[in-house]
Amino acid sequence: MKKLLKKGFTLLELLIVIVIMGLLTSLVSFTLIPILNDANVQTAKTDIKKIEQAMLMFKINQGSYPTQQQGIKSLNENPGNLKKPGKYPSDGFINKLPEDPWGNDYVYIYPGRYGEFDIISYGADGQPGGEGENADINSSTE
Repeated sequence: MKKLLKKGFTLLELLIVIVIMGLLTSLVSFTLIPILNDANVQTAKTDIKKIEQAMLMFKINQGSYPTQQQGIKSLNENPGNLKKPGKYPSDGFINKLPEDPWGNDYVYIYPGRYGEFDIISYGADGQPGGEGENADINSSTE
C-alpha cells in the first residue's frame, strides 16, 4: 500500500514568511510616515489660508476682524454683537470650520503675535510648541 503524502507548509516555512512580511511592513512604514506628516502640514497650511480669506471677508463686511471673544466661530455663526449686524451673511463667511489634520480645532488669536491675527494648529500633540509633527503651524510657518 502506498502512503498518501500530505502537501503543506512546515512551521519553519511559515515563520520565515511571517518574518519577511514583518520586515517589509516596517520598511514601508518608515517610508510612509514622513510623507504622511508632510501631507498633514500642507493640509493645515491650506486650511489656515482658507480661514484667513474668510477673516478678510469678515473685516471687509464688519470693518474689523473678529474680537478674541467673538472668536473663529464668528466666521460661520453670527456672534450677535457685531458692528453691522444687518450685513452679516445668512450662511456666514465660511461653510464649515475645518479641524486640523489631527482632529483639533484651529486656534484664533487677536491681536496676533505674527500678524494682525493668528490662526494656529498646535500640531499632532495639540499643545503649544514642539518639534517635528508636534510643531505649531501658522501662516508664518515656512
